[in-house]
Amino acid sequence: MPVAAARGRPVSVSPMTTSFSAGDGTALPGSQGAGATTEALPRTVGAVRTSYAQDPDGDPDPGEIVWTWVPYEENDGRGKDRPVLVVAREAAGTLLAVQLSSKRHDQDREWVALGTGPWDRAGRDSWVDLDRVLRVHPKGMRREACALDRDRFGLVAQRLRERYGWR
Repeated sequence: MPVAAARGRPVSVSPMTTSFSAGDGTALPGSQGAGATTEALPRTVGAVRTSYAQDPDGDPDPGEIVWTWVPYEENDGRGKDRPVLVVAREAAGTLLAVQLSSKRHDQDREWVALGTGPWDRAGRDSWVDLDRVLRVHPKGMRREACALDRDRFGLVAQRLRERYGWR
């Protein structure tokens, strides 16, 4: 049960902000249940091997930017449908990802500048948050946006390896 529902508060609010609902009453992929996107503790997830293994097959793969529902950092049951960069596959079949933002983070070392790409229809610059690692379930993905090029993926992967001791 979603945290908000457990506290007796309504769960469905506007899409693209704090919604579990796609507007037609169906839950957004990644927002609820066993397929919910959750925050992972990057130093305790075990051995992580980042790899570039994108495959435009409709399934999320390392190196791809996909859309999923991402809980707000407050973990109060609210969240937002947003793009994430998949960086590794876990043995259990889940994926580790880092969220993207179009909010400027030029002076913040915990963010890596990606520039622009087809994941943002407005063509805005994007940044990846290294400080927040997410666990994405394949069924929790709403859609595959695109594959990030190998060089930009490599930069993000290198920074994650330096920060968390991943391979």
